[in-house]
Amino acid sequence: MLPTLPDLESLARRAGDILRAGYEGEHQVDYKGAIDLVTEVDHQSEAFLLGEIQRLYPDHQIVSEEIGLVPGSEGHQWYVDPLDGTVNYAHGVPFFSVSIAYARGGTVSLGAVYDPLRDELFSAEKGRGAFLNGRRLQVSRVAELERSLLVTGFPYDAWSSPRNNLEYFGRFARMTQGVRRLGSAALDLCYVAAGRLDGYWELTLHPWDVAAGGLIAAEAGAQITGLDGEVDYLAPPCSLLAASPAMYAKMLAVLKE
Repeated sequence: MLPTLPDLESLARRAGDILRAGYEGEHQVDYKGAIDLVTEVDHQSEAFLLGEIQRLYPDHQIVSEEIGLVPGSEGHQWYVDPLDGTVNYAHGVPFFSVSIAYARGGTVSLGAVYDPLRDELFSAEKGRGAFLNGRRLQVSRVAELERSLLVTGFPYDAWSSPRNNLEYFGRFARMTQGVRRLGSAALDLCYVAAGRLDGYWELTLHPWDVAAGGLIAAEAGAQITGLDGEVDYLAPPCSLLAASPAMYAKMLAVLKE
């Protein structure tokens, strides 16, 4: 039995119920790094998702943010981020999501990202388009940097790593209408898919951060590669550029300066 897009959508909504129920409560916060947080709700959402996937697809491999690799067939692989935007969540900032992707034969074919506070479900099946609550998505038509609104993020080792994205941020901030840092890579990609934002780049991500959102953005018409232009942007450490074709070339040129 193979998963379908409605299966992923249902899993994302049910995990989102867990996030919504715990939002703005008192949280047990642990630190994987100086600015890399995890809460008990991350673990609750992950336990639910992994339990359901293993129950329905016991031979499938799962790559999940908190637990890591769950062994299984590499021909059927899941990428799970049970709470993308944990820092926001722990501080009561209402911008976070559940992200789930399924890859068959090494190609991501299904993706769902759910924002439980806005009840916005972004989803896509490879070759069949991207949707928000059933409405087809299309990337923006903005073609000039000076008319664009971009989004990015910063790595968890930004305090110590020279690859902290600050130089790129400064470049684009001086060339665009603005650069946002919203705190959920999955939603950043979905906002590009929806045309709310014109382009997105980020360094040092993980496959579970971007597998679902990357498919959704691509199915909405975005061009997506690594920052070096390489097609395989899921190869860790993931560095990603996603934008409409007209914006993509202009952003890539700035990143290569």
